[in-house]
Amino acid sequence: MADMDQETANKMVIEALQKKQKTKSKFYFSDLQDILGLKPREAKKFVNKMVEAQILEFWSSGSTTMYGLKGTGKQAGAEHED
Repeated sequence: MADMDQETANKMVIEALQKKQKTKSKFYFSDLQDILGLKPREAKKFVNKMVEAQILEFWSSGSTTMYGLKGTGKQAGAEHED
């Protein structure tokens, strides 16, 4: 599916993550790759653009990087505290 555009990729990822949001707020890159149905290199380009556009955000435990919709999850409130 190399002919996928960014808008289509955004819509696919947002819809899929919103459906799973009640049980899970952070996702591995492989989860996003599966949603997009693309090879890693192609999927990474779309995911990076979503992070740049602030649709998705990174979350890191130090050893693992995960992705979530911007402003969702348990960390969202704590990240804005002083």
